Amino acid sequence: MPTHFVGARLGLLGNPSDGFGGKTLAVLIKDFWATVRLRESPDLRIIPNPRFDPFAFDSLEQLSRVASEDGYYGGVRLLYATCKRFYSYCQEHSIDLPDTPFAIEYDTNIPRQVGLGGSSAIVAGGFKCLMDFFGLTEQQIPLPLQPHLVLSVETEELDIQAGLQDRVVQTYGGLVYMDFKPEYVQQHGYGAYERLPVDLLPPLYVAYLPHSTTCSGKLHNPMRDRYQSGEPAVIAAMQEFAHYTDLGCEALKAGDTQTFGELMNRNFDLRRQLYGDEAIGEENLEMIMLARRLGLPAKFAGSGGAIVGTYEDEAQARQAQQAFDERGYGFAFARPASGDIQT
Repeated sequence: MPTHFVGARLGLLGNPSDGFGGKTLAVLIKDFWATVRLRESPDLRIIPNPRFDPFAFDSLEQLSRVASEDGYYGGVRLLYATCKRFYSYCQEHSIDLPDTPFAIEYDTNIPRQVGLGGSSAIVAGGFKCLMDFFGLTEQQIPLPLQPHLVLSVETEELDIQAGLQDRVVQTYGGLVYMDFKPEYVQQHGYGAYERLPVDLLPPLYVAYLPHSTTCSGKLHNPMRDRYQSGEPAVIAAMQEFAHYTDLGCEALKAGDTQTFGELMNRNFDLRRQLYGDEAIGEENLEMIMLARRLGLPAKFAGSGGAIVGTYEDEAQARQAQQAFDERGYGFAFARPASGDIQT
């Protein structure tokens, strides 16, 4: 029975979105994950998750609350679209699949709508399960192309705005350096991706909002328009983000965790300058400032709703955990995952 656990994603350095080209560094963590299981079945079925895909409620009030917090579809539509896109790809590339029905199901503990890659983790896990179930390897679906297929599930099948960063690291696993230089992507059809050893990383923490309505499309679309129009300040900022990524990789390889933390701070400060405080959001900014008052580097982990940074020792991290807990924010010690994780 194929089973895949796919960790949440933390953006450590680089562009606010791979849609701007440039470079980024991201890592999977073990603390939050989505799991997808697939098994043979008398008929092909997608099994709703009882928590995230409920169809029975105690009251209209509960129905309304669930719809407001979790949307109308949960993860079922993600697996539905994953199966359809997988089949379409195999048809397009003359990959014969046996007519073996299966049941597929998921679960997740990744906080929702805080930029930790919760939806993409379900899709990536489903895609990996389908490949295993039907015995496909990188020979049939090359590894660098797999993130694009995972992305197409949301962008083409479900019309959800998304980017490659989450899907790359959740496909490759571990710590991944990504270069989305437009000329390279145009020539190869994908970016340049390099796995780095996760033991290069200093200790990491993640803090997040208990509830968030962050929409990456609303955040990035105006900036994408400015980028595509060639606004000098935006072009220069994207080049600086890429520079931070390269400097961060050099710092990790040299064991210079102080410089790495300083680059995380500079990464957020440049983002704040570019987007403005209104787009950043009051609660997001409060989390960043709280971390910095405690002496912790801090930047967004994704599009907003969660922050990531480094810490020196357990005592410092415990102090931070208490401070974030007192203000109602989630907090976790983030343990890097070297690949597809087991819980």
